[in-house]
Amino acid sequence: MAVPRVVIVGRPNVGKSSIFNWIDGRRLAIVDDRAGVTRDRLTTLVESENRYFELVDTGGMGIDDADNLTKEVEEQIATGIEEADLILFVVDTKAGLTSLDELVAERLRKVEKPVLLLANKTDHAGLDNNALEFHRLGRGWLIPVSTLQNRNRGQLLEEILERIPESQPESDELSAPRMKLAIVGRRNVGKSTFVNSLAQAKRMIVSEVPGTTRDSVDVHFNLDGHRFVAIDTPGLRRNKSIRTDIDWYGLHRAQRSIRRADVTLLFFDCMESISKVDKQLAHYIEQQYKPCIFVVNKWDKVAGKVPTERWVRYLREHFPTMAYCPIAFVTGQTGKNMKALLNHAQMLFKQAQTRVSTASVNKLLQAATSQQQPPLYMNRRPKIYFGSQIATTPPTIIMMCNMPQGFPPSYQRYLIHTFRDNLPFGEVPIKLFLKKRESDDSHDEA
Repeated sequence: MAVPRVVIVGRPNVGKSSIFNWIDGRRLAIVDDRAGVTRDRLTTLVESENRYFELVDTGGMGIDDADNLTKEVEEQIATGIEEADLILFVVDTKAGLTSLDELVAERLRKVEKPVLLLANKTDHAGLDNNALEFHRLGRGWLIPVSTLQNRNRGQLLEEILERIPESQPESDELSAPRMKLAIVGRRNVGKSTFVNSLAQAKRMIVSEVPGTTRDSVDVHFNLDGHRFVAIDTPGLRRNKSIRTDIDWYGLHRAQRSIRRADVTLLFFDCMESISKVDKQLAHYIEQQYKPCIFVVNKWDKVAGKVPTERWVRYLREHFPTMAYCPIAFVTGQTGKNMKALLNHAQMLFKQAQTRVSTASVNKLLQAATSQQQPPLYMNRRPKIYFGSQIATTPPTIIMMCNMPQGFPPSYQRYLIHTFRDNLPFGEVPIKLFLKKRESDDSHDEA
């Protein structure tokens, strides 16, 4: 399973970013007295008692952004809550209970996820009684904490570990979850026609009118005795062409479908050039670390006239960072090549769930660093002490090293390409974390 996510939420200026830095033990997020400094979600990998979780900082709920980015900030918060395995709801003991705290609590009551209520700025035991008023919010187990006085960090970590999921046992006997396929692409590339062919029924309205599909729709279908879900999504437009609420919600529902899918099928029309929308979608899929197949649809219109190699080169030129994605040529209307496409999607689903031994990772790291050493950083050679796979979906590898900042993106890409070429997840994205080794760590160098 994936690394559990612990998401920090709360109104502005309660110390969410301070909590983020405090739990991780490093100053990663900007801490400022001004409201609204944090907009995007910030993430870091935290290790405690040989377990890992991904910590996520979010913007303040209810902020009126000075640059008219309130909607974007709220979107980031909503996505963080949706993806969370555990929510840390932060309040401010010194400021006391506010109406905005109550609004945040009301929003979290609609979320069926575990919550810890952190009464921040409870700098000493004498303030614990003040923190008790937050029980009125009725949301989450209350822990008085102080980042300034380093108070109750150990208790907080214990409570987090109790509430986040454990790793699944490695067993071939465990039944694999049903695969969910997100069918995405710009308007009129044939997504709904393809879904109807999958379902062998007119499940979706198909029309030449752009934007016929306005919501994400789950369509269940069976193949070889197995049950799957295809998520049909609205066709997307360029951001500057989004003029209505329907367009806006369509975009965000399509993005949500990508996030909850196991494998994404990115559709192209073989009669149309690659557009900016295609690139935006591909970038979002890549950001979410989702296995993806590039699907060139309506191939019957050019079969025998255009060689497939030309489209392969065309796609590789436009999406160089996603060269690991396989490419399929289909005709959604007739279902041609559909079964082969679905079989390949299942292969990607299986690759994303694959786990390899620590010994395999370290043997490969040793060979990779021997062949190409990391570049010098401040006249020193960065070292990798050891690596290990800590999660699946996506395959997630952590490398313990002396200077994480000394490994430039180009060298990280080199290592990821090495993993992809030599480990059994060659067609799926790989997530890589670099962590500084603690002084008492006894592992040998890779």
